[in-house]
Amino acid sequence: MSKTKKAKAPRSRISIIRVGLVLACTGLLGWAGYTAVASVMSQTERTGPSTFAGYVDATLTPTYSYGTPAGPAQSNVILSFVVADPTSECTPLWGGAYTLDAAADELEMDRRISQLRSTGGDVRVSFGGQAGTELAAACSDASALEDAYQSVIDRYKITSIDLDIEGASLADSDGGARRATAIKAVQDKAIADGQNLAVWLTLPVATSGLTAEGIAVVDQMLDQGVDLAGVNGMTMDFNSGVSPTAPYSDAVLEAARSLHGQVSDAYRRIGTKLDAPRAWEKVGITPMIGQNDVAGEVFTIEDAQVVNEFAREHGVGQLSMWSLNRDAECQSPLPKIITVVQNNCSGVDQGSQSFAEVLSADLPNVIPATDDDSSATASPTASTSPSASPTSGSSDEIDDPAHSPFPIWDPLGTYPTGTKIVWHKNVYEARYWTSGSAPGTPVANPDDSPWTLVGPVLPGDTPAPLPTLAPGSYPQWDKTEQYTTGTRVQLGNVPYEAKWWSEGQEPGVPVAGGSPWVLITPASAD
Repeated sequence: MSKTKKAKAPRSRISIIRVGLVLACTGLLGWAGYTAVASVMSQTERTGPSTFAGYVDATLTPTYSYGTPAGPAQSNVILSFVVADPTSECTPLWGGAYTLDAAADELEMDRRISQLRSTGGDVRVSFGGQAGTELAAACSDASALEDAYQSVIDRYKITSIDLDIEGASLADSDGGARRATAIKAVQDKAIADGQNLAVWLTLPVATSGLTAEGIAVVDQMLDQGVDLAGVNGMTMDFNSGVSPTAPYSDAVLEAARSLHGQVSDAYRRIGTKLDAPRAWEKVGITPMIGQNDVAGEVFTIEDAQVVNEFAREHGVGQLSMWSLNRDAECQSPLPKIITVVQNNCSGVDQGSQSFAEVLSADLPNVIPATDDDSSATASPTASTSPSASPTSGSSDEIDDPAHSPFPIWDPLGTYPTGTKIVWHKNVYEARYWTSGSAPGTPVANPDDSPWTLVGPVLPGDTPAPLPTLAPGSYPQWDKTEQYTTGTRVQLGNVPYEAKWWSEGQEPGVPVAGGSPWVLITPASAD
């Protein structure tokens, strides 16, 4: 019997050239895959060119009129500060004094925000600050803390917040952990609702950058997965590292460069590589204009010009300043130049310039738009000028007393300083005693008008309580009496004055052609 041989497998010929091509292609594919992954790992959302938004101390008196901005530089603001209620740790208070409802009633906050948005501007809310206790430090209930932040976000329909962490809050690691967890939760909720919530961390810096405690705050937020819009350095009150002969802007820019490196390092620690331009987009610079709290430190208009040029050259994510309240020269009896810090003036010679205008020059003054119907579709740029005119109303509109939060303006009424009235569905406040001058009357110089526009009548507004005087201040109105011009009466405890002869017409009741009675404000009752 013969054996059958197995067929041998055909031998392939190996080409050196083909092997080289295969290896080259494999290498290219591997490099492409690596660079794609690296791109994803290092990619962050670009925030675009530098933007400007000035801080406003929202509870400071006299009130800064952020609802009626002087121009584009003042059209986007960071309202400061929301802190914890000392008696109810998880309740947010404006300036430690006003609940959200009280701020609406006493500070006209909701109305001013609505008015600002009607001009194309917008607001960000700042939590924390130097005074008071930051919410996360006071509120130990994680769920209640989240609700506290969310209540402010919902109330003002904001898409950007600022967390100003300084003082004792910097060293509070437990509070920082609660803060990071709560902010991550509210940011996730915004995303789930199809919205965005930009989060800026504002921290003190030296010329060498953030302190170790500041770095820890940034790390806590990033480790928790918070998507930071950026880290805003408070480039002010350095105490050291400032040359008495060099421009103050030198120290500001040195601090900014140090912060830039620290931001890159923080992202590297979570496995995200930022190139230099992207890292600059995550940096904010906020000087204290004019005289700083440290006597020898003064930020001038010339310093502002240098910082603006630096921001535009490097693509710094945000420029700001403390504060719009202070962006004016000091007036008599104070000297123009003063070394003691003032809340309502800069303490330096500004000439005809404002710090806000210099810092924001050639920057798109944009804060992300809200979903609020009252906000404009686009924010103004440096080439446009926001309108501080009434948001609605015309000469034909009739104000409804049932939905007016203040008395409707009367041409024969007398209005002392500070009196608020409604005219054509907008609220105005008297700048000085006035009578007969209608709000909105065109004047050559806006400062010559006796009225300041506060903002629109809002949905849900109801009449404010009428002024009252002690019983017996004037005779009670009697429907059988005849009243001549100038006669004063009371209906209950509410005082009125006759504008012309009348009989049987009850005060406070609207009639065709106008009521013969005008409400007396307490200041004009004497």
